[in-house]
Amino acid sequence: MGKLKVTTENKCTLCEGSKCCSYLTQQVDTPRSKEDFHTLLWQIAHQGVEIYQDEDGWFLLISNRCQFIEKDGRCGIYEQRPTVCREHDNEWCEYDEPAEQHFKRHFTSYQQLLKYCKKRFKKWN
Repeated sequence: MGKLKVTTENKCTLCEGSKCCSYLTQQVDTPRSKEDFHTLLWQIAHQGVEIYQDEDGWFLLISNRCQFIEKDGRCGIYEQRPTVCREHDNEWCEYDEPAEQHFKRHFTSYQQLLKYCKKRFKKWN
């Protein structure tokens, strides 16, 4: 029996955990000042929040699964799904390669970001 050919039509059904439906991102202004970084520290202090920088800028990454994903990983409101979901292109997605591979910086904890802040600003405290 041959290996299943992955296409854009069947890729979502092969994706375990519906990766793209398990988080959301929000772009933030590029942090420059201590005040900006204190705000990021406050944000990352919350459960399920990470921060990353890629070629497009700085982002909050909020782990929070879509409430409409069904047990089989399919969308429970597919015909009425939001425009953002309709416009999602899976030609190249996290099924193919983790987005993290393209992060310039990635902070998964308060402690990681604080360490970066102390290195970036000689007089942090």
